[in-house]
Amino acid sequence: MTEQAPRHERSEAEAAAFALPRDRLPWTIRASNQFGRLLIGSSTRVSVSGLEHVPKHGALILAANHISNADPILIANWLTSSLGRPVHWMAKAESMEWPIAGWFIRMNGAFGIRRGAADMEAFRLAKSVLDDGRVLGTFPEGTRSPTGALQVAKEGVTLLALRTGAPILPIGVIDTDLFWPRGRKIWRFGGRIRMQVGEPFVLERGVGTDGRKEPLEDVTTRLMLRIAALLPPRHQGVYGPLLAADGVPTGVLRGSVR
Repeated sequence: MTEQAPRHERSEAEAAAFALPRDRLPWTIRASNQFGRLLIGSSTRVSVSGLEHVPKHGALILAANHISNADPILIANWLTSSLGRPVHWMAKAESMEWPIAGWFIRMNGAFGIRRGAADMEAFRLAKSVLDDGRVLGTFPEGTRSPTGALQVAKEGVTLLALRTGAPILPIGVIDTDLFWPRGRKIWRFGGRIRMQVGEPFVLERGVGTDGRKEPLEDVTTRLMLRIAALLPPRHQGVYGPLLAADGVPTGVLRGSVR
């Protein structure tokens, strides 16, 4: 039986991403994670809870709030070992050129997105990652929050989830903006940062009695409420009032983070 030809010629970024194994961690990522944990763990106290919710197999979208450059480091270094497989990150294109950090980002399966542009190549690559049963790391807001509070999210992650059917793992990162504030070239020492992992869910788009599909904005809001519910009030931003309206007490999950 002849091998079926690929649907399209793989780009350099796609070839690099698919060079990583799908269901195991190569030694390079294991070493990178150990180094990152040592570096961050010696700078601040790190607390993580909810790792029992992490799926071990199949396509998966990681969706987290974004308040600091420390967020992908925290998530990658403390979550990847529980996943047991690489995470392919949708990172801003300029971060790939950072000295040292850019090398670590590329080595860990990231691919660049041109911020502020409709980058169809990046979207196609992200969909290919999920179609192949891999893990995709995302920040639905698209960029770091300048205030530490959730901003109105973009619809890219929602579209990926709807078109692939991949489950979403919501993640809340807490106080990383105090550890590594926006505008600082290096993090501060001391304090505490936290990560709360929620239960995975599949995002669906409803259809009204008139046959019209639910607006993408509403579907995206439901995604962001899952993340907001993992956060204390100061990080919930525009989604805090919506949580209260839905009957979820503000900050209800704060005590579950150890």
